Amino acid sequence: MSTLKFDNNKIRFDLQIIAYWIEPNTRVLDLGCGEGDLLDLLKKNKNVNGTGIEHNETRVARCIEKGVTALQGDINEEVRDYPEGAFDYVILSQTLQQVYEPEALIRSILRIGNKCVVSFPNFSHWLVRWQLLLSGYAPVTRQLPYQWYNTPNIRVITLKDFRKFSKTVGFQILKEAAISIQNRKGKTVQFMANWRASYGIFLIGKE
Repeated sequence: MSTLKFDNNKIRFDLQIIAYWIEPNTRVLDLGCGEGDLLDLLKKNKNVNGTGIEHNETRVARCIEKGVTALQGDINEEVRDYPEGAFDYVILSQTLQQVYEPEALIRSILRIGNKCVVSFPNFSHWLVRWQLLLSGYAPVTRQLPYQWYNTPNIRVITLKDFRKFSKTVGFQILKEAAISIQNRKGKTVQFMANWRASYGIFLIGKE
C-alpha cells in the first residue's frame, strides 16, 4: 500500500498511513494527540476539522503553537462528554496498550465516532520474542523502549489478539495495515505479519 506524498515527509510512517485513510473535510478527534503532528498534517492536507486530547500539558502547548485545537485531559473521561456521532473519525494512535479499560474506551469511541482508527505496538514481533527467549528479561526494543518498572504500557497486544478482541466486543475491522518502522521510515508487511510487523493499524466501525 502506498501513502500520500505529504509536504511534511518527516512525520512518522504510521501517522502517514492513518492520514491516508482519513477522508477530506471530515470531523476528527485524536485521543492522545501528542504534539499534534497528525492533526496538523490533516488540517493542512485534507482540511479536516480536528480536535486533540492530550494528558501532557507541554504537548498541549506545542499543539496550540502549531494552530491545532487541543484540550488537556484524561481521554477516558473526556470522551464521555461528546454526543453520539460527534465525529467522522476518532483516532487512538499507539495508546491502547496504556489504557486500563480498553473495552470501555473502544465502546466509547465507537459511540462518538462513525469510524475509528486504532494502532499499537505488536508485542508478538520476532525481536520481542527473541529477546525474551534468549535473555529471559522483559524485552526492550525501539518500539518498546522502556524497562518493565517504568513502562507506561500495561497491556500486551498482538495483531491476532486485536482481531479476536473485535469479535468479543462486537465491532467490525474495516481495514488494517501491519507495518515495520525504522526511525521515521517504514514499510507495510504482508507475509507473516504477526511475526514481522512492529505495529498494527486498524480502521474499525460498528458491527
